[in-house]
Amino acid sequence: MFIVAALYHFTPFENVPAMQAPLLKVCEDNGISGSLLIAPEGINGTIAGARAGLDVVLAYIRALPGCAEFECKESTAASQPFARMKVKLKKEIVTMGQPSVDPRASVGNYVAPEDWNELILADDVAVIDTRNDYEVAIGTFEGAVDPKTETFRDFPAWWEQNKERFHNKRIAMFCTGGIRCEKSTNYLMSQGVEDVYHLKGGILKYLEEVPQAESTWNGDCFVFDGRVSVGHGLVEGPHELCHACRCPVLPSDKERPEWEQGVSCHLCVEKTTEEDKTRFRERQKQIRLAAERGVQHIKVDVPLSPNS
Repeated sequence: MFIVAALYHFTPFENVPAMQAPLLKVCEDNGISGSLLIAPEGINGTIAGARAGLDVVLAYIRALPGCAEFECKESTAASQPFARMKVKLKKEIVTMGQPSVDPRASVGNYVAPEDWNELILADDVAVIDTRNDYEVAIGTFEGAVDPKTETFRDFPAWWEQNKERFHNKRIAMFCTGGIRCEKSTNYLMSQGVEDVYHLKGGILKYLEEVPQAESTWNGDCFVFDGRVSVGHGLVEGPHELCHACRCPVLPSDKERPEWEQGVSCHLCVEKTTEEDKTRFRERQKQIRLAAERGVQHIKVDVPLSPNS
């Protein structure tokens, strides 16, 4: 059993490049795999490993400047959901591309999971899913608006084009773990929206705490690790990843004629060229050969980064 920790924290880091190697070392020394992003605005990522090793790494992160109270949500995985450990330097820990947005200055009103249903069922509330299209496709809250964005960077343009739809409405926003809403609620407030709310702890906290019988969530929640999705109680979902387009697919999707392991699925078969497919087949061959040798091919993908 592996413990999976999804974490983020907005805090100013002065010398980000100097943080990279020591953070990577403490993770590797303690058997931790995953992906962490560090930027001048803070830290974000998901890591996994044994309890003892994970506790050492989390203590190290809490000791970083301003990180004593960082957000961390834990779940479990039957196998290690990451192939290796990566620590990346970024301009933003979740990319919105709006330099004026600063969650450290102000954010929307936090709503606890147990109070979320009552809020989003109110007639004067519009619920907006701030995640990307491939995430929304496998699960969302009842009645939520899907912006159909390919990346979080697209959200401000979507809002500008659609804001009149939400005139005189209170806005309730949600995302996987809460980080995107820290920025999106700050952005809406800067655009003059007064009543902005977001789900504290994100979908993951809601699925952990709210009983399925009382839930307004439909489907599964896409996660950024090898599990691909989780459901109520944070149990591992049925989805796998198409390693051609890195979108989640169900076992039934693998029965469709468009499916070719590592090469195509029904979502991407028409979007890639024959040259792409030839390259994907060679990659899949190398993955198979590595598996036969008892090693994991380093290019096996995990789901898209939440920074996308």
